[in-house]
Amino acid sequence: MTEFPGAPSGPSSAPSGSGRLRVLAAMSGGVDSAVAAARAAQAGHEVTGVHLALSSNPQSFRTGARGCCTLEDSRDARRAADVIGIPFYVWDLAERFREDVIDDFVAEYAAGRTPNPCLRCNEKIKFAALLDKALALGFDAVCTGHYARVVELPGGGRELHRAVDAAKDQSYVLGVLDAEQLAHSLFPLGDTTKELIRAEAEQRGLAVAKKPDSHDICFIADGDTQGFLAERLGAATGDIVDADGTKLGEHDGAFGFTIGQRKGLRIGRPAADGKPRYVLDISPVTNTVTVGPAEGLDVLGLTAIRPRWCGPAPEGAGRYTAQLRAHGEEVPVTAEAVGEELRVRLDRPVRGIAPGQAVVLYDGTRVVGSATIAETERRAVAGI
Repeated sequence: MTEFPGAPSGPSSAPSGSGRLRVLAAMSGGVDSAVAAARAAQAGHEVTGVHLALSSNPQSFRTGARGCCTLEDSRDARRAADVIGIPFYVWDLAERFREDVIDDFVAEYAAGRTPNPCLRCNEKIKFAALLDKALALGFDAVCTGHYARVVELPGGGRELHRAVDAAKDQSYVLGVLDAEQLAHSLFPLGDTTKELIRAEAEQRGLAVAKKPDSHDICFIADGDTQGFLAERLGAATGDIVDADGTKLGEHDGAFGFTIGQRKGLRIGRPAADGKPRYVLDISPVTNTVTVGPAEGLDVLGLTAIRPRWCGPAPEGAGRYTAQLRAHGEEVPVTAEAVGEELRVRLDRPVRGIAPGQAVVLYDGTRVVGSATIAETERRAVAGI
């Protein structure tokens, strides 16, 4: 078989103590998961491809690069499996996906929080439902096309690290993996750039080599998050107010706003200083959206709940960097796990951080763990 540059061959490509593994490759129908499955097969593992049917009513075709889980994606995955020469199945996880990801997404917005459905999908679907089923069927590991690296430790155990391609790194959304899940996970693409992956796919004869990446929220194919939420939560007129409670306008539903939002506020009255205003707070109880100056978004510290550690839980306060958005930059922090909470102090203020988002801690390139932001501490600003 032809060898491809960057194809995994070292000890970081498979679980500890592994030789030839029975691997279940999650194949979305895109180029990344197809090449990941091909690399796992090339490494000598016994690979079976599986496409997760996550929509109860999949569309025939995706629109551009939006969405996924269409019939077209399923067929693309099957064709890729045929080229690789591995068995292929479709597993229906639509009901589990609806309960654990879509319903959770709607409930979080209804509570005034801003969730990240990709983290929830990785936690509940790809590395809980899928991995649990794979292990029950006798598979040793699940392989995905995520851009991240697993590093084997000399004394045993594994660590999750950032991918070589910083622009494609997906370790942030994998921070929810615990040590047991990490022990049964393969990420064959972590040492390669996206450009090389597409070239490799073409060399392998995979028709998805030039298929555009999916983006946005996969279950909102048209990208209209507000419309999606309005359909499920219903219109609920409420007030848009400034920090002292003065009414500035009205909205059709607090769920249509996120902390840090500037556009689409529909405020007729300009601020006294002429500067733009941003969403500072969302109260689902009073159905009120509070707006104010950009300085009011500065977050100095936060408390996060439901921490999940990629290895042993850290003891005492420590110095780390934290990533607070899927594509955000790292910020130096002091963090400490206290019971079921993670308390984080930022070295410098960061704007637009909202409850419901995830904070992921790093020690260099190593992922320490992840937690869901519950409260933020903002810098005091005159008049707020």
